Amino acid sequence: MRDFRWPPPPDGGPRTWGPGPGAPRTGRPALPEPETELVTTPHGVRLERLVTGSGEPSTVFAHGLANGIATTRPFGSAVAGRRVFFQFRGHGRSDTPPGPWSYLDLARDLRAVADLSGATRAFGVSLGAGALCRLLVESPERFERLVFFLPAVLDRPRDTRARSWLADLLTAVESGEASAVADVVSVELPPAVRNTPAGWAYLRQRLDHLLRDGLAAELAALLEQAPLRDAAALKAVTAPALVIGCTGDDRHPVEVAEALAEALPTATLHVYDRPGVLWTDRADLRDRISAFLND
Repeated sequence: MRDFRWPPPPDGGPRTWGPGPGAPRTGRPALPEPETELVTTPHGVRLERLVTGSGEPSTVFAHGLANGIATTRPFGSAVAGRRVFFQFRGHGRSDTPPGPWSYLDLARDLRAVADLSGATRAFGVSLGAGALCRLLVESPERFERLVFFLPAVLDRPRDTRARSWLADLLTAVESGEASAVADVVSVELPPAVRNTPAGWAYLRQRLDHLLRDGLAAELAALLEQAPLRDAAALKAVTAPALVIGCTGDDRHPVEVAEALAEALPTATLHVYDRPGVLWTDRADLRDRISAFLND
């Protein structure tokens, strides 16, 4: 693999060093940004929301830390009915109320969006999976079906490696330096993708959002927390659940997915054999999620 470089070439390259093709390449363009709305929740925090599709059932999608609507939409591309995407506090155009924040606060955001949208099914990725777990402790019968993708933390705080990466990202975004943010975000990409047109398109989209909207400093407090005191609190959840993990992902240890699947009474666990699932197994992941939620 040739080394990752920033900034990107103006014609969408990348320009590579040494032998190899050097003609202009554009890569697949990112989806155009849809028009979102701000909704006021019962707990007084305005949250950015996007609703797509129509009919029943209605599914709410909860994103990961430092991500948002744009990166969560692909998970719902084949899901039937209404699809409700939103931004947690401190992300996008959502409010940034005074901190410190906890997973209970995130659970309130998720519950409010679900209630206002009439959602009966829920999908949570990484941070969103943790918020969903916290919500289910309070209301184990709230949803009819559940999907957890790459849960990052359950009843223990994130390990040092994950906390270091997220802290670096928050610092880079605060600096406003595109190159610093790109260096951190590029780690999200599998090595084979980082210097390809698709990889550059993804980086541009992520940088556009992070540098435009920023990230609230209050999010840093979540790095030291876990959503649950004891995973056994999930034993009251009776809804069918799908838990998806993968091996080799330092920020989303497979052990967390395994522990979550064991804690949920009616969970099915699927583990991919390598990280970067959205790049390496995108079609299978989409079909697996939609087949489960559309059942």
